Amino acid sequence: MALTLTVSALTVSASAKPSITLYGAAQFDYIYDVHRVDPAWEDALRPSKIPTTEGVFGSNGQSLFSVKQSRFGVKGDVPVGRGYSDINFKFEFDMFGVGADAGKTTIRLRHAYAEWGELLAGQTNSVFMDGDSFPNVIDYWGPTGMIYLRNPQIRWTPYRTDHSDFAIAIEKPSNDIDIGNIRVLAPELGSNIHNDEKLPDFTAHYYTKHDWGHFQLAGILREVAYDTANTLNNEPKGSRLGWGINASGHVNIFDQDKLIASAAYGEGIASYMNDGGTDLAPKTVKPAGAPIGIGPTALPILGVMAYLEHHWDDHWTTSGGYSMTKVDNSNLQSANAYKRGEYASVNLLYTPIKSVMIGAEFMWGKRVDFNGASGNDPRIQLSAKYDFSANF
Repeated sequence: MALTLTVSALTVSASAKPSITLYGAAQFDYIYDVHRVDPAWEDALRPSKIPTTEGVFGSNGQSLFSVKQSRFGVKGDVPVGRGYSDINFKFEFDMFGVGADAGKTTIRLRHAYAEWGELLAGQTNSVFMDGDSFPNVIDYWGPTGMIYLRNPQIRWTPYRTDHSDFAIAIEKPSNDIDIGNIRVLAPELGSNIHNDEKLPDFTAHYYTKHDWGHFQLAGILREVAYDTANTLNNEPKGSRLGWGINASGHVNIFDQDKLIASAAYGEGIASYMNDGGTDLAPKTVKPAGAPIGIGPTALPILGVMAYLEHHWDDHWTTSGGYSMTKVDNSNLQSANAYKRGEYASVNLLYTPIKSVMIGAEFMWGKRVDFNGASGNDPRIQLSAKYDFSANF
């Protein structure tokens, strides 16, 4: 069954007219990668894509050119009349291919939703994330240790003022399962075990913004489950409770500067982290009175981020900071399973006019595996961006 939302002609007052804005940006990036990352992800720095084996992706040093951060969108308001709230909508995409399109310059959907009063349906920022805490960096992916996911959802915002709101949502589940050493212990099962997503994720947040800055506290409850294809009753199968808390915000300091920070912790929430880790993995278990067996565990994960944004004057800004993601691995994960990622950057950005930005950024990332093997990647990025918009 498909659910289709259509905005059609409605009877409104003569003075009420729809408002539509076309907007976007054309951006060019030049990146010099001092080491080497997974070629499918070379146009952004993701610690999880840094190799821990020297030379696995070739020799060090790459010059990269990209327009993948260019984007286009349309948003607007449609008056309904008769005392009802307007319908707000947004449709936006960029050109950074992910998933099966990783490495390609192709359309990637960012937002596609409509909001009417307290209700929203479609894809946009997860209620568990805080879009206002993303620092002013020019790297596409950004700090590793943030909760950052745009997700299909149905959202209800029962409380909203000019300064604060409280929202809850059911969101699309996306469990990331690590089979680990089950491939070795039971090869006939390993290739057939996959994620099982019967229940939606439940998210909620409270957000408040004032002259001093803003703060958000968010939470999530979810089922992280698995089953096995081509076996009797799809056994083995099982699930664990995933949960998480995300505290984030910024504080205004001096005239225009601000300190941005976030901290997130939970079990089985790696799918919502900006980079790194898996939600579910196998471990050895010893039930009372029973022999040692294998069972699933929702992996604990911690993510932290802190950035300082400084305005030198009306045209020059600098943003610098550090972020980290750390996973508490299970004892049956593979030796090369992701354990910790680090990300640091500093930039100098010039905005001669409001619609034009030119900047340079130095980035450094590091990946550490379960067995202690590690790799790092420094890189320099030069970017130029032109923003445009038109109202109708």
